[in-house]
Amino acid sequence: MIRVGINGYGTIGKRVADAVRDQPDMEVVGVAKTRPNFEAERAVARGYDLYAAIEGRASRFADAGIETAGLVDELVAASDVVVDATPSGIGAENKELYEEYETPALYQGGEDAGVADVSFNARGNFEDARNADHVRVVSCNTTGLSRLLAPLREEYGVEKARVTLVRRGGDPGQTSRGPIDDILPNPITLPSHHGPDVNTIFPDLDIDTLGLKVPATLMHMHSVNVTLDAEPSADDVRDLLEGESRIFCIPPEFGIDGTGKLKEYAKDLGRPRGDVWENGLWSESVTMEGTDLYLFQAIHQESDVVPENVDAIRAVTDSMDAAESIETTNNALGI
Repeated sequence: MIRVGINGYGTIGKRVADAVRDQPDMEVVGVAKTRPNFEAERAVARGYDLYAAIEGRASRFADAGIETAGLVDELVAASDVVVDATPSGIGAENKELYEEYETPALYQGGEDAGVADVSFNARGNFEDARNADHVRVVSCNTTGLSRLLAPLREEYGVEKARVTLVRRGGDPGQTSRGPIDDILPNPITLPSHHGPDVNTIFPDLDIDTLGLKVPATLMHMHSVNVTLDAEPSADDVRDLLEGESRIFCIPPEFGIDGTGKLKEYAKDLGRPRGDVWENGLWSESVTMEGTDLYLFQAIHQESDVVPENVDAIRAVTDSMDAAESIETTNNALGI
């Protein structure tokens, strides 16, 4: 069994912990938190050993009646792999800790690419992360774009990709985020960071990205235009994408006309926290004009990177190849 520690038990960390626990070849050593909030209480209630991430604050957990198993150093030392799910920028600060204990570490997409030996997407470049000491799992949007572009590149070739990303202002629990009543070019200059981030997975891909932020919390939306090297029919492209396990091609007859209904569908499926691990791609939006492909897809920013973290654990431990890992993860989670 691969022993996995989770440093950071927030939006991503708690989801990764649950996903790791569901895998047949992994176990959760424990999780680390900086403060005794409701997530720390829930971690202990769910049976995870809880470690204090900051030694000087360790007593706060006892004061709050929350039992801890030790300090984060002990968690790192006991783990085969650590998933760093701390806020953006903190992962880079933690790198020295992981190196001290010679424990391979996974970082999230909010970190600069330079923090790791390789940026990772299971569908795009699994093999590049084999036996790596430091791997960065790319962001939610980059994950969604990589899943889409990988089969298009393989089947048809891609001359150029152009994507407008309509981004949620914040997660449901991020009360300090916005905008509340506005639409923001974000950034105003081009490109947004997403295109260069996709290039960490596909270095030779020609891609332009633009970003907007809107007063929503549920999901991101991508308006995609890809100029292909070939001229397939829309049905051909649709069939190709329906064959991708982490792309859910939304049938027209489902009547899912927005992200709210897509999230409601996930809840009705019994998904934990209403998570949508797959790209939600509207099947009827797939359109070909000559060699130009157009489509819409939705990305659940809280969860689509979760299966990617699981696969990255297997890559750095060299325990499975890409196809076997993706299938194992999917089966365990119900993707």
